[in-house]
Amino acid sequence: MTITASTPIRRRINFRWRVVDIVIAAVLAVASGVAFWGWDAAWTPLSRPLDALLPGLDSLLGGVWLFPAVLVALVVRKPGAALFAELVAATVEALLGTYWGASTLLSGLIQGLGAEIVFALFLYLSWRLGTAILAGAGAGLALAILDLIVSYPGSKPEFLVIYLVGSIISGAVIAGFLSWLMVRALAKTGVLNRFAAGRSFTTLV
Repeated sequence: MTITASTPIRRRINFRWRVVDIVIAAVLAVASGVAFWGWDAAWTPLSRPLDALLPGLDSLLGGVWLFPAVLVALVVRKPGAALFAELVAATVEALLGTYWGASTLLSGLIQGLGAEIVFALFLYLSWRLGTAILAGAGAGLALAILDLIVSYPGSKPEFLVIYLVGSIISGAVIAGFLSWLMVRALAKTGVLNRFAAGRSFTTLV
C-alpha cells in the first residue's frame, strides 16, 4: 500500500508500565502522601468555619485528597495510574499518622477508582483538560459516596446534596483543573520529556 498525505496513520499506544513510569508515579504519590498528612492537620481549623456557615460545605476542601490520582495519571498515562497514586499516597499518610488511621487506605482505594473509571471510559486515550476535570469530579463523587455512607449515615437530604455537590466541585477544580495546570507547567520546564505528557503537553488542552 502506498502511503499518501491523506492516508490515516494509526499510532500504536503502549500501555505497559516502564521502570521510569513506576519510579515517577511512586515519587509523586509519596510526596502527595506527605502533603495529605499536612492537610490532615489543617483540615479542622479550615473546615469548621465552612461547616458553621452551611453544614456539608466543608466538602469543598476534600479535593486536596484527590489530586494525585489525576496528576499521576496525566503524567504516566497508563491504566491503573490513578488508583496506584491514591493508594500509595493514602498508605504514606496512614504510616505518618492520621486521625482516620488505616481507614485512609479504603478512602484511597475508592477515590482512586473514581478517577480511574473516568480515564478508562476514554480508553486511556484522552488526557485533555475536560477529561482531567471529569476524572477529578469522579474522584470527588467517590469520596462523597464513601463519606456519606461511613461517616454521615442518616443525614438530612439537604446535607447529603450539599456534601455531594461540594465534593464533586472540589474534585473537579482541585484534583482536575489544578492538576492539569501543574502537569502543563512541569512539561514546559522539560522535566517530563521522557513522558508523552512532556513531549506533547499541548495536546492536553
